[in-house]
Amino acid sequence: MPRPNAAQLAYGSCTVIFSTFAMLLLSQTSSGLGIAVIALAALALGLLVAVTVPVPKSASAGARRPAARQPAPAARPRTSVGSTAAAESVREPANP
Repeated sequence: MPRPNAAQLAYGSCTVIFSTFAMLLLSQTSSGLGIAVIALAALALGLLVAVTVPVPKSASAGARRPAARQPAPAARPRTSVGSTAAAESVREPANP
């Protein structure tokens, strides 16, 4: 069983604390049994939230599956500086 990461622990703990506080305020219970039921319900809700937090994929999972190869871009023909195409593109000043 993998260990929970920091985000899972934080989300689960916050869920337990805030849901316990909210349920105790809303139910206005003062009996020991009611408080125990609310605490157990909050723990179950916190566990559910902690388990459902999306876990980032580890680097080892990416290493096992090779990335899709992208096709190489088509090579353009190279022209030299002294070629006729480069000489034709030079503008000459117009005669007045």
